[in-house]
Amino acid sequence: MSAHPIAVTGASGQVARALQRAGARRASNLVVAGRPVIDVASHASVKRVLDGIAPGIVINAAAYNAVDDAERDEAAAFRINRDGPHYLAKWCAANGVPLIHISTGHVFDGSNPLPYRETDACCPANAFGRSKAAGEDAIRDVLAHHVIVRTGWVYSTDGRNFLKSMLQSAREREIIDVIADQYGTPTSADDIAAALLDICDVLLRDDGCRLYGTYHLAATGETTWYGFAKQIYSVVAYEARKAPRVEPILTERSSAPANRPKHAVLDTTKMRNAFGLVLPPWQHSVAACVRQMLAKESGFKANQPDEIRERRVASTTKVA
Repeated sequence: MSAHPIAVTGASGQVARALQRAGARRASNLVVAGRPVIDVASHASVKRVLDGIAPGIVINAAAYNAVDDAERDEAAAFRINRDGPHYLAKWCAANGVPLIHISTGHVFDGSNPLPYRETDACCPANAFGRSKAAGEDAIRDVLAHHVIVRTGWVYSTDGRNFLKSMLQSAREREIIDVIADQYGTPTSADDIAAALLDICDVLLRDDGCRLYGTYHLAATGETTWYGFAKQIYSVVAYEARKAPRVEPILTERSSAPANRPKHAVLDTTKMRNAFGLVLPPWQHSVAACVRQMLAKESGFKANQPDEIRERRVASTTKVA
């Protein structure tokens, strides 16, 4: 195990915050840096900060994730999502340090009805996806020792995400329209963080040369945004809270500027075979996150063990 710390960029993001929690539980040596300490879109900033940290591995959790905003300012998305990974990879190559980079299923257009494999050609349908695909290529061009981890539909108790938006809407509305013809896999930032630290352990322990490359990481199973919302509100109702009625709608009724992949499901077989990592069923982690949010919001205390509640919620919820 390396005595050098693990450097994490993007301190305010969902995955970076989850990494801090997971690192604290494991007593991992993490140094998390975000703006204004480090600007990944600046080569000079990246070199200055990483020279000071002298990490044994770098996890890039910094990203321009505002999918719709990227349509209006594609240059800004490319600065963070392409130039940032390029500068990080250059520093890692010059210093013999592996890089773990978080990417997205938006590198695909969603026209494939089957789960996407790592070998499928990238064909982004929006500016965000184009910037993330360019970031992947920038890493591959300069650094062999990299692990690119594609994921999607990330949620947590932090930041802005679909789960938190649905809970907010439950306090304000009685009927909520949710898109029912886009498929993906809700994936917990905490589950992602735990997996990333497991990957770090492998790479730092035995160099992991044969394991470098691109991987998909997502919770087990798939659903639609409508199914995701139904699961969230099933937990809310189970905890004796008022839940709104959810109505399914088609993508064509959405006014979002950016095209979203209709089918953003990722095949995670390669990750399982290489690192032995399989994330829990998406329903279980969603239920845990909702309960955590409810507890934080109003001092809710569980009357039953968590695992009993998870089984009951998962078994009584119809998933789209």
